Amino acid sequence: MSGYLSTVRSLIPPLALPGVYRPQEDTALLAGALSEEPLPPGADVLDVGTGTGALALQAARRGSRVTAVDVSWRAVCTVRANAWLTGTSVRVRRGNLFQPVRDQSFDLILTNPPYVPAPTAAPPPRGRARAWDAGHDGRFVLDRVCREAPALLRPGGVLLIVHSELSDSGRTVGHLREAGLKAAVTRRHRIAFGPVLHTRKHWLRQRGLLSAGDEKEELVVVRAELPL
Repeated sequence: MSGYLSTVRSLIPPLALPGVYRPQEDTALLAGALSEEPLPPGADVLDVGTGTGALALQAARRGSRVTAVDVSWRAVCTVRANAWLTGTSVRVRRGNLFQPVRDQSFDLILTNPPYVPAPTAAPPPRGRARAWDAGHDGRFVLDRVCREAPALLRPGGVLLIVHSELSDSGRTVGHLREAGLKAAVTRRHRIAFGPVLHTRKHWLRQRGLLSAGDEKEELVVVRAELPL
């Protein structure tokens, strides 16, 4: 765990406005997957749900042309400020998932979407919980990503998604394979419950999403590639 906490700390950009999702263990897991992707200089990378822009900045430092998208104005302002403060070039757009980039294609798409199962059927329209709440099964946004992302990948392009096993990585892999991509879970990491899951563990057990006595969740990275 200490290695992951160190990675999380190294990912934190200079600025994070209140209410913007800060890098955590899921960010670190996705950052590790990003570091292993062979990106040639000038590759076009999309970071969807960018938050503070930590992953967008990491990709840009490798010489990629990076577009970062978030629905939150605070996140958009945060990423623009962090890009300026670090002398990094990132194109930032505000919008709901892929809406701002419908007419574009990418060599790599990164996303750390909301994925936490919640007692409410739909995620909140605003506020901090919008960054993690994702409906009863945690797939309110994940299913949209699986439907919409493949059309934005170039041949040989890669999609990297991080989420909790509570929101069913098997469904993610299955949907992406149905869309014609080669998909598999490539990284796993178990972490102790954070404050949100601590408050929901009894509800999660009632729903059958969590075993009795389990106090950890497993994070996964799903890698999907569009064949050449």
